[in-house]
Amino acid sequence: MNLNDWAGQTAIVTGGASGLGAATASALSHAGLKVALFDLNEEKGDAHASALGGIFCKVDVSDPASVKAGMDKVLAELGAARVMVNCAGIGLAGKTVSRGEAHDFEMFDKTIRINLIGSFNCASQAAAHMLALDPMQSDGARGVIVNTASVAAFDGQIGQIAYAASKGGIVGMTLPMARDLADKGVRVCSIAPGLFLTPLLESLPEDVQQSLGAQVPFPSRLGHPAEFGKLVCHIIDNPMLNGEVIRLDGAIRMAPR
Repeated sequence: MNLNDWAGQTAIVTGGASGLGAATASALSHAGLKVALFDLNEEKGDAHASALGGIFCKVDVSDPASVKAGMDKVLAELGAARVMVNCAGIGLAGKTVSRGEAHDFEMFDKTIRINLIGSFNCASQAAAHMLALDPMQSDGARGVIVNTASVAAFDGQIGQIAYAASKGGIVGMTLPMARDLADKGVRVCSIAPGLFLTPLLESLPEDVQQSLGAQVPFPSRLGHPAEFGKLVCHIIDNPMLNGEVIRLDGAIRMAPR
């Protein structure tokens, strides 16, 4: 995809070592952007960054100090990022009450810290770097932030209380973050993917994958991570996309279980 004026700019992708993040990093690199991958998996992160001619930063997105160290490394080696894509996340399962026991607090806390607070940490710190940049000549833009929500934010299933809450928080912060940064030339959108062929689903038996894919109205299959990457590229390239949460789900609406 041709991103026109964005070629040569720097993009940071969290969770960039695998899954949706890796596919997004590939798409941005192929469009001519310089990419930095934030992840905890050094082996996969280093390999993918090297293949793309980018850099890898071992970053715990839930830790503001770790995020700052990653941002500083990107600034020193690639220059301040104009694109921030948050894909890092976890999907731990647990009911509000299970077998008479309340939901494990540590599990809930960890999910919120990584998925929601982690996205906020990276978005906020990246925005601060973007605001120090001169506007681009094309339309005065300084940058774009893309966060990853989920259809679980709207159709949370049984056992997804923590995950749905974390992704619902991302949906909730999309518009106010866009409004906060609008007069500075930074746009903010979120993508809410449905069932995608990420490492978690790839680990399932083939018949289970097919069964899940058949639940999608059309196309009746699991989404390809590259399709997520395409939407990220389009959001960056289309200046009227701002403050919006876009479902990327083949029209699926998740059942209770």
